Amino acid sequence: EVFLPEELRAAAPVDFLQELPSYQSALRRRAAAGGTQERRAAPRGSAGLRAAEARGPEQEGGELAARPAREYPLTIAEKRRLRDCQQADIKYISGWKQWKRTSSKSLKKVFNEVRELLSYLELWRHDIHSIEGKFGTGIQSYFSFLRFLVLLNFIIFILMFSFVTLPSIISKYGIFNSSFAKIPPKNIEAHCTVYKPSGNMGLVYFYTYLKDLLSGTGFLEVTSLFYGYYTIDAAWLSILRYNLPLAYLLATFAYLALSLLWIIKRSVEGFKQNLVHDEDQFQSYCNKVFAGWDFCITDPNAAQLKHRSLQYELQTDLEEERLKRKIADRTMKEKLRIYSLRIFINIIVIAVLSGCFYSIYRATVFSQENSNVSIGHDIRTDSIGAANLLVQYLPSIVITLANFIAPQIFSFLIRFEDYSPAFEIRLTLMRCVFVRLANIGVLLFSLWSQISYCATDQCKACGYNYELYPCWESEVGQEMYKLMIFDFIIILAGTLFVDFPRKLLVTHCSCKPVQWCGLQEFGISDNVLEIIYGQTICWIGTFFSPLLPAIATIKYFFIFYIKKISLIHTCKPAARPIRASSSNFFFLVVLLIGLILAFIPLGISIAHIPSSKACGPFRNFNTSWAVVPDTILGFPTGLQQVLHGIASEAFAVPFFMVICLIMFYFIALAGAHKRVVEQLREQLMMVRFDPLFCTPKVFFVVSVSGMQRNNIVFWVLGVCTGH
Repeated sequence: EVFLPEELRAAAPVDFLQELPSYQSALRRRAAAGGTQERRAAPRGSAGLRAAEARGPEQEGGELAARPAREYPLTIAEKRRLRDCQQADIKYISGWKQWKRTSSKSLKKVFNEVRELLSYLELWRHDIHSIEGKFGTGIQSYFSFLRFLVLLNFIIFILMFSFVTLPSIISKYGIFNSSFAKIPPKNIEAHCTVYKPSGNMGLVYFYTYLKDLLSGTGFLEVTSLFYGYYTIDAAWLSILRYNLPLAYLLATFAYLALSLLWIIKRSVEGFKQNLVHDEDQFQSYCNKVFAGWDFCITDPNAAQLKHRSLQYELQTDLEEERLKRKIADRTMKEKLRIYSLRIFINIIVIAVLSGCFYSIYRATVFSQENSNVSIGHDIRTDSIGAANLLVQYLPSIVITLANFIAPQIFSFLIRFEDYSPAFEIRLTLMRCVFVRLANIGVLLFSLWSQISYCATDQCKACGYNYELYPCWESEVGQEMYKLMIFDFIIILAGTLFVDFPRKLLVTHCSCKPVQWCGLQEFGISDNVLEIIYGQTICWIGTFFSPLLPAIATIKYFFIFYIKKISLIHTCKPAARPIRASSSNFFFLVVLLIGLILAFIPLGISIAHIPSSKACGPFRNFNTSWAVVPDTILGFPTGLQQVLHGIASEAFAVPFFMVICLIMFYFIALAGAHKRVVEQLREQLMMVRFDPLFCTPKVFFVVSVSGMQRNNIVFWVLGVCTGH
């Protein structure tokens, strides 16, 4: 039954639930359903009551919501009776409401067909479904995440190309009667405006083109790939003036805001799923035993792996319970020992991080000083050219080695810290995330220390080291470009020269050491950290290299097929898989951390470091941000006053207070909903032992309405056990 029997309803120990508006609405629906049933002489009983409830809540206009019968968890006979009831209701509504209901059904059908058609156009739809069927939802979540990054980078590329690159190309070549204007710098020393790109002239060897392609120098330096190409101050398209410096800055803010909003949107969806799975240990045990199987799996090897995975999760739960009991029984002496050991291990971790950071700093300084000297002498011999390429790639090589060695050390040290298995995985992953993302920050800090170093008055007049970095933005863009290319080379080389030979050895060699090593595991977390590292590089480098998102899109496109081939032919799934819902949420949280990290260097570059006076769209401004107040000065006086008022403290302080009040309101609302959910869980626990609920089958429905009228429905099944 939908409601409790009449003799039990009065004594039900759920008074706080009966006060909910949703419960009162359910009572009114039951009364209204009873009147309708009498009018059309429909059969009473469970089917009639459930059909009445299925007609849905009363909407604001008094119209009953009509949902298709197939959307209800009913038997075929009950669905037929429900359909007859819904058709009988049509006689008692007006023609206008009938037309609205018919139109709504038609539009819904059209939208469903369009959505189904678009699903066939979804990128890698069949491939991802095939991976999900063979290896489960955990590995499928990685490839879905990779597809998300491909789409994100493609949209960022369209944004930058449309608003920055395309107007520059059109105006430079005079397409559509367009022209451009260059404003000569004012109040700037002449030596600050000298910029001679290292373009190739005359007879050029093939290895020089290859070196330029890998390092971003030579012929690539003068293309639209890098910041130094965009030297136009204004583009005239017919009679329209296009402010390229302002468009460049706004496009940067736009792709950062787009990435932030898109990631937050997907994170909220993953957080909802993660919140549902955040249950206590007893519920977790029941879910693993009775609902832990992944019915998407069709491959026998994947099925065996899933069996081992469930066994491992149950062993992990038992191990965590054992550790909790062990922690509770620790003496003061044991606590001092384990805390001292953890402090000592964390000191070692900090020392490893410091060593990585110092190595990156020294490699960057050495690379910048020696690569500029080599370029200045224009050395073209084979051996010295290869050495110069190695010097230019030295920071990327050191960063890659740090990203490989540091996680191995962390995985070894954490065994002695006596944490639970789940916390060990999370802590190791967070340390690895910090290493990868902090290495990029150290590289940029090293570059900025070289860019900002000025020992002469001429250098101080420019505001940056104009001798080594006449166009420092292009130099930073080249470093990000090299990191992107080298990261792709490492991924490709690891698959071709490590995974495939290892697969051949394990397959055709029966030696015990080889069989003990086994196949390479497809670690989801490690692979995700690789692509998040590359995406952070893309976010930072897009300001200095506007076409870098196109390279990232192509890179991730090929990585998808490389990883797919590696998964199917050379690797085995990890022995410790993670749940798809929690993994999606974790991936997006780490990606959000990478985006926040990208805000810091971009903000410093835009607002603090003086812009190059010899190249780029901000040649006539002290910093890149200076284009915003300069543009505002061209607005009408009234609009200027409004914008200055919005930017003043008189507006910022009240706005901040209102935002805080709204935030506290939502925090309080979330706390109230959490308390209601906890009370409902207590009811779920008590329903089995309360004699009031000792009926063969009792269904109790409670609807908790949220801000957007989302309903959380709890179906409580009580079975009398004799208590």
